[in-house]
Amino acid sequence: MSRSPAAGHPELRGRNLTRRWGGVVAVDGVSIDLHRGEIHAVIGTNGAGKSTLINVLSGEIPASAGTVELAGVDVTRWTQPRRARAGLGRSYQRSTLFPGFSVHENCRLAAQARFQHPWRWWSAAARDAASAGAAREALGRAGLEDVADRAAGLLSHGEKRQLEVAMCLATAPRVLLLDEPLAGMGAEECERMLALVASLREGHAILLVEHDMDAVFRIADRITVLADGAVLASGLPADVRDNRGVQAAYLGGAA
Repeated sequence: MSRSPAAGHPELRGRNLTRRWGGVVAVDGVSIDLHRGEIHAVIGTNGAGKSTLINVLSGEIPASAGTVELAGVDVTRWTQPRRARAGLGRSYQRSTLFPGFSVHENCRLAAQARFQHPWRWWSAAARDAASAGAAREALGRAGLEDVADRAAGLLSHGEKRQLEVAMCLATAPRVLLLDEPLAGMGAEECERMLALVASLREGHAILLVEHDMDAVFRIADRITVLADGAVLASGLPADVRDNRGVQAAYLGGAA
């Protein structure tokens, strides 16, 4: 499913990003570019710094050093909500749903952050046509329109992960940061999620953190490998697969 990476100015750029906690360096001088039309996978063993990198890029934790640019604008000092409003969406390893609310309402609440009308204090947010429409469109793209009225807590595991992606889409992001979207899925659910992620390539720059190496090499246009918080290798999937250091560290020796 992978193809040649896109050219042009990156939608999201991290330069020499470092995150320290005391004497522990979780991310060590990492640079990464995310381009529209490209799926850029980040792989590495547990503790390699993958989730910390996503947290720094999204603004959930500040970088100790380095810079982040979104659409050419320096957002290094921006908060996570401000980056989200500017077009940076992300999903999480753990579910962030409201299980008692309907699938549509979960998605509408995400869209509501995009269509804020604080001066309309007399009008119920739940009846806002713009956020409801954005929710319906996002659920359609995620393949969940048929379960829109179901309680989110009653969805299958795979459907919950699809809903989390739909909630990102409802905010109209330029960039999607997807943290292990295949975790805990069976083969059929994995195929549905991979097809969904691939369909989002057009119109988005996507960072994919994932442990399923078969899935990564099927779908990624570019791969960055982290080891001890630093970049071990980065490039086209074939180049990363042939890298001896990557083979020794992550792929079980020479292919």
